[in-house]
Amino acid sequence: MPITLEMIKELREKTGAGVLDCRKALETAECDMARAQQILYDKGLAAAARKAERETKQGLIEAYVHMGKAAALVEVNCETDFVARTAQFKELAHNLAMQVVASRPQYVRLEDIPADIVEKERSAYTVQLEGQGKPAHLLLEIVENKLKKFYAEVCLLKQPYIRDQEKTVQDIVNEVVATTGENIVVRRFARLELNEQDS
Repeated sequence: MPITLEMIKELREKTGAGVLDCRKALETAECDMARAQQILYDKGLAAAARKAERETKQGLIEAYVHMGKAAALVEVNCETDFVARTAQFKELAHNLAMQVVASRPQYVRLEDIPADIVEKERSAYTVQLEGQGKPAHLLLEIVENKLKKFYAEVCLLKQPYIRDQEKTVQDIVNEVVATTGENIVVRRFARLELNEQDS
């Protein structure tokens, strides 16, 4: 089957990848749209991993206020002021601020969770499961799965993305890294809610 302009356009709209990248992915996938998307996604992840060490001194702070009841500020950094001014980068920052308001994360990334909190969660899960007669290796696996769910609740980058639950916030950041060609780092966030009790 020949590759048509419509196919390239459709793949571009779905992935945000360049025309040549879309054409190559469609050739490799033998015109299978789902496979071509996966090829571009994998390529984007690899590119994101390579860019992760680059310095990010530009970016912006985005605010989102939900009906005057809850608000978030998010700092998102990139490598150049040029990318920071693009509509795609601004949209990412805005969506991340919305994510913070909606999903109430406590930390940006896994490494930000204090070790004692992780250990406390692990111990609580272990105590819950003890006495159920499960083998030790199975017990360990269940505890690790419960920890993954905990991470997906409290870590912004591990959370399911509010606009596409099949992806994590990190997946969305990686997609923007792949299309902008720059390293992007979610530096920090703050969240306020009306009448929220101080912790």
